[in-house]
Amino acid sequence: MSTDTKLITWEVFTQKKQGAAHEHAGSVKATDPKMALLNARDVYGRRNEAINMWVVPAFAITASTPEDVGPFFDPANDKLYRNPNFYKLSNTYKPVAD
Repeated sequence: MSTDTKLITWEVFTQKKQGAAHEHAGSVKATDPKMALLNARDVYGRRNEAINMWVVPAFAITASTPEDVGPFFDPANDKLYRNPNFYKLSNTYKPVAD
């Protein structure tokens, strides 16, 4: 029997239909990935809300902090070439046939 039974927080992401993006559904507590997936299924999939689920240990997620609100999120105004308004699009675009 394993003595490592410490519960950790797992973030749950669900996919509602094939091809759709996974969206954050919430969190569960579990000791391992298998238990986390089962708990996520029981909490976030009991009414057929999802066709696929991901569970990720919360400690594995790297996130910005409130202190990052300044330069981290400022737009790159000094790089005007990144603005798509400076590119001319051709009106002669024709899709390639398969």
